[in-house]
Order: sequence, then structure tokens, then C-alpha cells
Amino acid sequence: MAMSEKRNTVGRLADDTGVKPVTIRYYEKIGLLPKATRSESGYRLYSEEDHSRLLFIRRSRGLGFSLDDIRELLSLADRQQESCAGVDAKVEQQLVQVRSRLKDLHAMEHELERLSACCDGGVIMDCRIIETLSGSA
Repeated sequence: MAMSEKRNTVGRLADDTGVKPVTIRYYEKIGLLPKATRSESGYRLYSEEDHSRLLFIRRSRGLGFSLDDIRELLSLADRQQESCAGVDAKVEQQLVQVRSRLKDLHAMEHELERLSACCDGGVIMDCRIIETLSGSA
């Protein structure tokens, strides 16, 4: 290891990236992150490359990509000279899924608005929302 290369413990990496230590260790266990080197006292030590890779994973998760999708994206990212068509296809697939979920969420929103409009106040035994959800209406 070069003297100038900074190494972080799992706690420091967690603080820097906003990813919990248990999640970092899990990503390492399932191979999304490479196995960390260990200090003489046994602490996991992570490089700047590990830091960048973890941010990639966190941002990908934030966009709703599954761990399998992220594994594929990381594999594609590691092949710098290849066409980005595989990445484009993966993003398009995710966009289709997000749009489908948005459609479902809009339908839920409208149903909840409809249910909310049914409420006249009063007591639970006369509640139209409970009645509707119970299938009695």
C-alpha cells in the first residue's frame, strides 16, 4: 500500500458515505465490495476506491436498483473500454419499473382520497372508511 493512500475504518467509511457499518459489512460479504484489508489489530480498512464504490452502490440503491442490478452495473463499470449500451439498457429497465410504480402510487392516492372523502367524522362503529376496508360497504 502506498504511504499516501488513505485507509478508513468501517466507522469512518460509514460516516463519510451515510451507509451503516452493518450494511457495509453485508456488501462486503455478498461481494459488492471487495474484502477489506485488516489492520494489525484486526480492524477493517477501506481505500478511497472502496469509498467510491460504496457511494456508487448507495446512489444506485437510492434510484431503486436491486442488489443484482447493482452487481451488474458494477461489473459493467469495471470494463471501462466497453460500450455503455448495457448501462443504458439497465437504466431504461429501471425507468420502466419506476413509471409502473408511479402509476400504482397514483391509483393508491386516488383511492385514499376517495376513502378520505367518505369520512363524516363521528365514531368508529359508523365509520365508512373502516366499513369499506372491511368489505362491508
